[in-house]
Amino acid sequence: MLTLADREEISRGLAESLEYKEIAVLIDRDPSVVSREVARHGGRGGYRAVDADQVATRGRSRPKVMAVDRSSELRSVVLDLLRLGWSPGSIAGRLARERRDGDSGGVSHEAIYQWVYAQPVATLGRELIALRTGRTARRGPRPAPAPRIREPRYLDERPAEVEGRAVAGHWEGDLVVGKGGRSVVATLVERTSRFLILVPLHGRDSLTVSEAIISAVGSLPATIKRSLTWDCGSEMALHKGITATGLPVFFAHPHSPWERGSNENLNRIVREYLPKGIEITHDPTYLAAIAAEINDRPRKIHDWRKPSEVFIELLEADASTA
Repeated sequence: MLTLADREEISRGLAESLEYKEIAVLIDRDPSVVSREVARHGGRGGYRAVDADQVATRGRSRPKVMAVDRSSELRSVVLDLLRLGWSPGSIAGRLARERRDGDSGGVSHEAIYQWVYAQPVATLGRELIALRTGRTARRGPRPAPAPRIREPRYLDERPAEVEGRAVAGHWEGDLVVGKGGRSVVATLVERTSRFLILVPLHGRDSLTVSEAIISAVGSLPATIKRSLTWDCGSEMALHKGITATGLPVFFAHPHSPWERGSNENLNRIVREYLPKGIEITHDPTYLAAIAAEINDRPRKIHDWRKPSEVFIELLEADASTA
């Protein structure tokens, strides 16, 4: 639905002699929407934003007679056939077949569905009307299927050295999601040091996530990026691209968060800074400051050393053996 601001952009675009496709880019709509809007409200020479908006508002507000209610005869026929268990498609098809030239007694199956869904449930029960599907309201659009993780390698295939945590460079990862699922950040935790990296994300699709992870660990020496363990979320559908960079990806078994225990524990601490129900920023400076503060907390498991101190020792040990 176009807003008054959209219509003002259209009006300015017409005044500047822009093409419909150029105006469509300005308001992030399809060119056909702009074309129909202009044709409906005076054409290129007569289009006025305020007038068009007022006409559209009146059009939305006036009560509209549903197609099935155009005549009592049509309504009666549709009711009778619905009671017999006919589908809206069968009713519309049969009426079209029986309609004589010039007869306006037909109705589309979509109009019948809309009419049924517009009736109160109590009315449908009283009139003995029921669709064969049993639905009394239209289902919303189905979400797009999540990309499948093809050929996953599970924890069973990880090197045995991962379990003891004596060898550095094995990471666990996950997503921390903000309000309404609209914002997100990736968390990477090195298993030996419990060192945390927060990876800013501009989306949670597999391409965005895989590219961000590759960038986040790209500067680390090879001995500090030996493996990455993730859950079975669809954001890791492009795991082979990460593996190809020298960081093989393994998957925890479905519904087994304890198999990424270090990451789950760190995510709880991250939630102290990024609680549920807020929009998560993707500002790298701010997220780096949060990670630095968490990495500066001494841990009992490290004899009260900090994860940052342990991680630096790992890097120095790698440099000394290079």
